[in-house]
Amino acid sequence: MNHNFPARWAGLDVTLCHDWLTGMRGGERVLELLCAGFPRAPIRTLIHNATAVSDTINAHPVQPSWLQHVPGIMRHYRMLLPAFPAAIASLPPAGGDLLISTSHCVAKGLRTRPGTRHLCYCFTPMRYAWTFHDEYFAGNPLKLALASPLLAALRRWDRAASPRVDHFVAISEHVRERIRRFYGRDADVVYPPVDTRRCIPAGVPHAGFDLIVSALVPYKRIDLAVQAYGRIGYPLKVVGIGGEMPRLRALAGPNVEFLGWLPDRDVLELYQRCRLLVFPGEEDFGIVPLEAQACGRPVVAFARGGALETIRDGLSGLFFKEQTEDALAAAVRQAAEYPWDPAAIRAHAETFGEDRFVRDLATSIDRCLSLP
Repeated sequence: MNHNFPARWAGLDVTLCHDWLTGMRGGERVLELLCAGFPRAPIRTLIHNATAVSDTINAHPVQPSWLQHVPGIMRHYRMLLPAFPAAIASLPPAGGDLLISTSHCVAKGLRTRPGTRHLCYCFTPMRYAWTFHDEYFAGNPLKLALASPLLAALRRWDRAASPRVDHFVAISEHVRERIRRFYGRDADVVYPPVDTRRCIPAGVPHAGFDLIVSALVPYKRIDLAVQAYGRIGYPLKVVGIGGEMPRLRALAGPNVEFLGWLPDRDVLELYQRCRLLVFPGEEDFGIVPLEAQACGRPVVAFARGGALETIRDGLSGLFFKEQTEDALAAAVRQAAEYPWDPAAIRAHAETFGEDRFVRDLATSIDRCLSLP
């Protein structure tokens, strides 16, 4: 596939660094594009599950940290969060012209050799260290109290590691502001790409159900949608897995169907056939709403975070301003009666395509390499 990468990239000696390679989510889709742009670049990471990532990524030499050899690490790696800074420090420093880290945790802490520039494509400063404590600890004050010393240590490490980055690139204005607040650094903004070649409208009427595609973790606020749909009675399909599944099933009425994990082709078909996508949490960016919009389907989203930058209110979706069941239910009812134009929704999503990502990232890379 031609991504129109600049010819000048061919001569760069580049290393890539990603937090962990345990699945194909939005961050790994970005890494895939970088792998295509730098086909000889080695990848450094905390752990690597080759069966869970794409052939494009696995075609590169991948060097994991010592965490790779911990028994059961692929299932329980999040429990070893306190060890992540030491694990990233154990990897050899990156050399050559450029290190590109794609990071929401510790990848930006990889060291470089003298003369090597470091560009960090930052999905967010370490979310669990800086923000959303109540959501991550499910409102459990005891858990939060026990974790507070660890979180404070992670914040200190995260701030101390930020000067290793020569140039930050944020995935949204929302994240750019966090980088400024937590690190005291400015950043370019380059929106992650939606694959508009894969995500296309099917040209068929919707099948009468609404859709959620999400990890089932507390801060995503899937519980809000499940409870709201229990009241309004519309059919809702939920794609995803996570620790919230038992609680969500207990909250759900008979109109809510949990589909678990599904392959990309099945998720695409659901995007194409749904009436609308529901996005009830605050996200740093959110690639799922753009994938739905690329398929011509509108989005009902909480009016905070990256959604404000990727959804046009009244054209490609509707916002609810309070994170409550009443507000979400009212927005869903309004969206169900709204005269949506699938072609206009698709056209909006196309402005976030891969060509734009490559062009804007190339500008940031040039800026990083030209720093004194």
